[in-house]
Amino acid sequence: MSTAAHRESRTSAVRQAGPWKHREVAANGARFHITEAGDGPLVLLLHGFPQFWWTWRHQLPALAEAGYRAVAMDLRGVGGSDRTPRGYDPANLALDVTGVIRSLGEPDAALVGHDLGGYLAWTAAAMRPKLVRRLAVASMPHPRRWRSALLRDPRQTAASSYIWSFQRPWLPERQLAANGAEHVGRLLREWSGPCPPEPESIEVYREAMSIPSTAHCSIEPYRWMIRSLARPDGIQFNRRMKRPVQVPTLHLHGSMDPVIRTRSAAGSGEYVEAPYRWRLFDGLGHYPHEEDPVAFTTELIDWLRDPEPDRR
Repeated sequence: MSTAAHRESRTSAVRQAGPWKHREVAANGARFHITEAGDGPLVLLLHGFPQFWWTWRHQLPALAEAGYRAVAMDLRGVGGSDRTPRGYDPANLALDVTGVIRSLGEPDAALVGHDLGGYLAWTAAAMRPKLVRRLAVASMPHPRRWRSALLRDPRQTAASSYIWSFQRPWLPERQLAANGAEHVGRLLREWSGPCPPEPESIEVYREAMSIPSTAHCSIEPYRWMIRSLARPDGIQFNRRMKRPVQVPTLHLHGSMDPVIRTRSAAGSGEYVEAPYRWRLFDGLGHYPHEEDPVAFTTELIDWLRDPEPDRR
């Protein structure tokens, strides 16, 4: 496929119409597609796997209406952002996030991350604390808590079997992209609670995953997580994450999440030296912001507006 054809297929899949605008920004040696709406303090939204910015389609207009500049970015290698040959370790991906904050001309941001985006939000808050005003994480423990659960909790290890299966070369991305990324739809349905994303949205995710190289780039961060466990770079990253988060933190989780156990996520507050609020959504799975967008968005906006968030 030619470069122009690549660009055309990426644009048609990623630039979904709505009450927002699309553009690109340069940061950390790459270009990133962003979708933005509203004016006010910046709220930067980070998607997880196997998704892209579209996962925040409910929150973007709600945050804009609430008086915020809401921006959802596509992570490196996904959606409309650059697919680089390397750079998928969490430290570099977190620098992508903080670089986008700077490129947007903002002094800081409230970071809202889900799944892998949550992992990077935790990381950015520890690495570049001056650029993170507040932190909200859904469906992802603190990186140190996550590492411990993967290694020490057999139930979490079993629930994370998809990550271990990603360690094989080439086959996982071929399976992920096969038959129009049919496997993406299966994961979204299986990982949700009783209310998975609507079929039309699942088709959007499948189309975005079918863009060339996306499946490979989507898997690379998870390969790093496992392969670096005993390597110097992974050990050094784990040590860096000892630095406590110094900003108010909201931690959101679905009680029926089948891939991140509640027990694994709970307790991440030990790495936060600031007001920390834990919120468990009863009856929701791995995608609470899509399964019950009203409840999720209400909780998020109420917390963002709270001048003194407590530890309840």
